[in-house]
Amino acid sequence: MSGRIARSLPERDRQAEQRQVEARQAELWGCLHGVMDPELDESVVDLNFVTRADVDATNHVHIEFRLPTYWCAANFSFLMADDMRRAVTALEWVEGVSVVLGEHMYADKINAGLAQGLSFQETFGVEADGDLEDLRRTFLVKAFQRRQVALLNHLTGIGHSPETITALTLAELCGLPVDDEGDGLRQRYLARRDVVAAARDEVPAFVDAAGSPLRADGFSAYVSGLRRVGVNAEFNSALCRGLLSVRFDLETPFVPKARVSA
Repeated sequence: MSGRIARSLPERDRQAEQRQVEARQAELWGCLHGVMDPELDESVVDLNFVTRADVDATNHVHIEFRLPTYWCAANFSFLMADDMRRAVTALEWVEGVSVVLGEHMYADKINAGLAQGLSFQETFGVEADGDLEDLRRTFLVKAFQRRQVALLNHLTGIGHSPETITALTLAELCGLPVDDEGDGLRQRYLARRDVVAAARDEVPAFVDAAGSPLRADGFSAYVSGLRRVGVNAEFNSALCRGLLSVRFDLETPFVPKARVSA
């Protein structure tokens, strides 16, 4: 009896290890799902950019990704890789992260910089065009605007007047009765609300990119202006998806698998 128990323990250990790896693999993909393409404000997973995301037996994460074109801007490409690295590094069990960009004109330089933990400026030196944090903020503000106009359109569509909407505080917006679609739009907006101004219960729910509260008398013109931001983003999204489908096989479903290193 004791011999059978002793022989079963290694198998139990392997099964426990496999379950842990699978759980962490799922957590990893969930984390990456929350990383947005900075320009399109869509998940890099939903866009089919991520082609590999594995956790090895030492809790090191290995990520590989691709972009729609071979010549996507270097700063944009580096920014997306850096966002993935930051998000995954925040997981408490992660011991290290490797992010590799494939099939890109600057892949070698970007991958070398990422492997050494360098910034965009350190990676490209005098070739670096602008500050990466400025670029990140520019895209975050655009995401804020796109999410805001989607929520504003929904609220006016279900009968709320500009006067009511512009008078809302953040606490009142959070408590406003809405349907499932409206709640999804509200949560997405709230996730970017602090990009432009402090987010506290008592402050206005809706502000512009400069942090100034929206006014009822300029509401229609403001929303019309933001719709152009949304239309431009939708066009870019369709273009990127089309280019990606031409470059790569998107017909074969990609199924991530948990792997345990030997």
